[in-house]
Amino acid sequence: MPIAVDIDVMLARRKMSVGELADRVGITPTNLAVLKNGRAKAVRFATLAALCEVLDCQPGDLLRWEPEDAAGG
Repeated sequence: MPIAVDIDVMLARRKMSVGELADRVGITPTNLAVLKNGRAKAVRFATLAALCEVLDCQPGDLLRWEPEDAAGG
């Protein structure tokens, strides 16, 4: 998928665990893991906004576009 999720980067910068982030955002650790591992097909704007609020960042700090390679795309 050409959208990469960098939640791990922000978690490391904030010295926060996945469990703590999930609790503060109000989603399950399992759903957060699906999102951070790039397996999510969609993310609600409300969830993205909550992630940004808790991590004190912008959406672009969490999500980035990567072009698909010519052989795989």
